[in-house]
Amino acid sequence: MNQNSQRADWSVSTMSWYAILIWFSASLFSQVAHMAIYGIPYDANLMLASLGPYAWIMIGIELLIWGVIALSFVVKVAKRFGIELTKPPSSENALPHN
Repeated sequence: MNQNSQRADWSVSTMSWYAILIWFSASLFSQVAHMAIYGIPYDANLMLASLGPYAWIMIGIELLIWGVIALSFVVKVAKRFGIELTKPPSSENALPHN
């Protein structure tokens, strides 16, 4: 009954991509369900108006999320191509020679 099996955990990157996929799929399914019931897509202006003063907070949160996704994508591409994003500039040429 005691089995010595190791369970490999998913990486943060894998879980993040699954979360993005689930979020996008839920949004798409919600839009499809709304169109099936009412025959028209969501009205973004009506939805934002219904949030009142909190609309800008929601827009800011969504922009922040998309910014994090874009940043993680850029970092992933940079690592794939071997580009160092945090390498400080060389100080050899900046120092005066006596």
